[in-house]
Amino acid sequence: MTDSDLQIAGDILEVPHLLQPPREQPATVAEFVGLACSIAADRDQWAHLVRYDATSRWYHRLSADPGHEVWLLSWVPGQGSGLHDHGRSSGVLTMLEGTLTERTERGRRVLRPGVQRVFAPGYVHQVMNDALEPAVSLHVYYPGLTEMRMHIATHCEACIQPTA
Repeated sequence: MTDSDLQIAGDILEVPHLLQPPREQPATVAEFVGLACSIAADRDQWAHLVRYDATSRWYHRLSADPGHEVWLLSWVPGQGSGLHDHGRSSGVLTMLEGTLTERTERGRRVLRPGVQRVFAPGYVHQVMNDALEPAVSLHVYYPGLTEMRMHIATHCEACIQPTA
């Protein structure tokens, strides 16, 4: 088949069922990862907002749309999230500055700038700044974050139980 063998009769724009409506927001995991990457790359959009609080983790909601939210968090040394999940929300965690350590029932992972973690609803983890320098992370939740259930670790590290 050559290019001249394929012909479209009439105006393709007159066939509305062949056209995809433009998306108002991301709809796939790859699109949410792309959103996080584009925000991370645009340092002017978020760097001036970052604050550090010695008493608790600092956070700022960058945006909220009907299907998702974007949060900016800072972590001074020693601050952590506690063992938790994000309820019915999935998410993308993107490291912007510094280093964080993520702990799950499967072990420990060091998160450095540029690293992204994608997680499904019910994913249980703990995030901690074990380093000597502050850290900044970007979090995209879809749907928007409505709950953060805390968990407790039982006698074995692989056994993680929700708190009552």
